[in-house]
Amino acid sequence: MSIKHPVIAITGSSGAGTTTVKKAFEDIFRRGHISPAVIEGDSFHRYNRKEMKDAVNKAEAERRDLSHFGPEANLFKELEDLFKEYGETGQGKRRYYLHNEDEAEPYGQEPGTFTPWTDLPENTDLMFYEGLHGGAVDPSIGVDVSRYVDLLVGVVPSVNLEWIQKIHRDVKERGYSAEAVVHTILRRMPDYVNYIVPQFTNTHINFQRVPLVDTSNPFIARDIPSADESMVVIRFNRYRDQDYPYLLSMIHDSFMSRPNSLVVPGGKMGFAMQIIFRPIIARMMEERRKLL
Repeated sequence: MSIKHPVIAITGSSGAGTTTVKKAFEDIFRRGHISPAVIEGDSFHRYNRKEMKDAVNKAEAERRDLSHFGPEANLFKELEDLFKEYGETGQGKRRYYLHNEDEAEPYGQEPGTFTPWTDLPENTDLMFYEGLHGGAVDPSIGVDVSRYVDLLVGVVPSVNLEWIQKIHRDVKERGYSAEAVVHTILRRMPDYVNYIVPQFTNTHINFQRVPLVDTSNPFIARDIPSADESMVVIRFNRYRDQDYPYLLSMIHDSFMSRPNSLVVPGGKMGFAMQIIFRPIIARMMEERRKLL
């Protein structure tokens, strides 16, 4: 934990609404004149695209499970070291994972590869991580990424909604068969249960999108439930001292389901993030300025 060099981590699985999250925080940083060091979670995968395919094939031949959710396919220790180093010094190294040709072309590399490690920019105000493992814990090697995070935010859909989004994305955008996608979901399940789900117990604030339409059989769903067909449950853990009457008055059709849980319409998730996180980050920056 660090006052001089705070670390913010957004952790969530695929289809959790990370685009909404990133936009909300980008707006907060822009309006607050805050310079972040941005870390992409995919850059801490252990294998490039070809290596991962080979590693999965080898694991399946050996009847083992291997996925991007678990420690074997990721650099948990290196991620923990980066968070620790940044919190202490404001420095560290990062790289990028090049997902497609548009991202790879400026580097003259192939899609599915990593750029070289480079130093973080000088004089950043905070670190902003977005990915799968912002609060990852692996007791087998003594790694606890979450202990170096000053604000840990979980963003996760209900599991059936997550499966629907993955099936639609992989079938329609990536050309996989529905059977292949289901096989991937099953292969990833042990790592999902052991390394993704536990993070949401330790998040300081958690956002869970819950569909209001029938998703009981996600494998036959024709459409992804829209934001207007969802509600978002916001659970406050560390930051419980919220002005709940203010939040309820600002977010139309919101209500409290428990003393520390606010429920808002799905289309209001980005707006809710703005009004919840802006004062928290403003306090972080004020405490940082006092020390500097």
